[in-house]
Amino acid sequence: MLMQTTTRVLDPGDLGAALAVLESEPVANAFVTSRVQVAGLDPWRLGGEMWGWYEDGRLRSLCYSGANLVPICATPEAVRAFADRARRTGRRCSSIVGPAESTGLLWRILEPSWGPAREVRSNQPLMVTEAMPQDIAPDPYVRRIRKDEMEVIMPACVAMFTEEVGVSPLAGDGGLLYQARVAELVGTGRSFARIDDGKVVFKAEIGAATPQACQIQGVWVAPEFRGRGLSETGMAAVLRYALADVAPVVSLYVNDFNTAARAAYRRVGFREVGAFMSVLF
Repeated sequence: MLMQTTTRVLDPGDLGAALAVLESEPVANAFVTSRVQVAGLDPWRLGGEMWGWYEDGRLRSLCYSGANLVPICATPEAVRAFADRARRTGRRCSSIVGPAESTGLLWRILEPSWGPAREVRSNQPLMVTEAMPQDIAPDPYVRRIRKDEMEVIMPACVAMFTEEVGVSPLAGDGGLLYQARVAELVGTGRSFARIDDGKVVFKAEIGAATPQACQIQGVWVAPEFRGRGLSETGMAAVLRYALADVAPVVSLYVNDFNTAARAAYRRVGFREVGAFMSVLF
């Protein structure tokens, strides 16, 4: 039987169907789900378009096209359709990121016209936990950052981003968008740090949050304090806040080559359940 398929840009009237797709995989889709739950599908509020792939009139797959290009619950057929649309519109994103299988296929199709990438991270383990560790006590000095501490936390955020991504977030627009994002996380109580004598020793954020799952990001320890176990006790502290105040499942993804971080997260109780992939431009 011949299946009828189509792809189009979703509008606010498609919100219910889009959320049904997003919420079918609450951990993997936490980043995009959190944005859609707040902003809906209006491109101006969402910060990008949401593309939908339909099979026999039913919405099956999504692709967020904004600062990032993110395939969501995307079948191979949907990925090919999204790649065709992306190729026609041209690259407007700074990265492609999502589940490794669909993102890998998307990049293989787009690479001839969009490549080369600055860096491809093909295996970024996705890790989750639903409980506090039994043998690691949370660092009692890790706390929520106050709104009047932006000048204290911002240099650590810039250092983390530059170290992780390879470029400074202050490039281009002078860091206005990045500072606004940091301020948003601080303002919503999702930015955490240990500050000793006015210096950030450890920091992390809950970057995406839905009622079903949340995602920790931006984990960073000041270089001179590394090797002392502060990432483990600090993560335990952030995990305690996340489980108590945000969602019953906490996730993160990490580069496969960062063996020290993966080991630390496992000691805190995180387990690997899948893999993401990132293509950086």
